[in-house]
Amino acid sequence: MSENRELLERVESELPDEESLYDLAELFKVFGDTTRIRILYALFESELCVYDIAEVLGMTQSAISHQLRVLKQARLVRNRREGKQIYYFLADDHVRTIIGQGMEHLSE
Repeated sequence: MSENRELLERVESELPDEESLYDLAELFKVFGDTTRIRILYALFESELCVYDIAEVLGMTQSAISHQLRVLKQARLVRNRREGKQIYYFLADDHVRTIIGQGMEHLSE
């Protein structure tokens, strides 16, 4: 029994705190929407404005704006202003890695 207890204590000590686990679960929920995944894939190629993303995905600008807001809140995309136009881009390479590893997992 003591051998098992040591193992369990080690496993328990390695578990992240509840707040971190909650935040991680919330992040993965963001990836649970096909439209958001499509937007992220579009941004793999280049930074784009809402109009261009809507055009590529065949959706309304309103629908794209809503999803971009969610992606921005999750810190998966960022934006920059150029005159009146706002351009969106991937926040960092982690976004590409997360999606790439998900696709790799699916293809195994």
